[in-house]
Amino acid sequence: MEVIGAFDAKTKLSELLERASRGESFQITKHGRPIARLVPDRAADRTRSRAAAERLKRMRGMFGAMARAELTALKHEGHRF
Repeated sequence: MEVIGAFDAKTKLSELLERASRGESFQITKHGRPIARLVPDRAADRTRSRAAAERLKRMRGMFGAMARAELTALKHEGHRF
């Protein structure tokens, strides 16, 4: 967790919010003493997780009819043996 002074946090709030939206956390200090934390919103994480799960479910339908040998061949496509 990155530590940032209150004055810097105030002047860089937009940047810190953007970084927090990408998963970073910050401890905000005033005169060297911790006073607050800026952390990513867990609801946003759940929303992204649900969207990823839905994409995986749709993809499962694409590969469900493939034989194991076909899936293995796709997995190793482009590899040198």
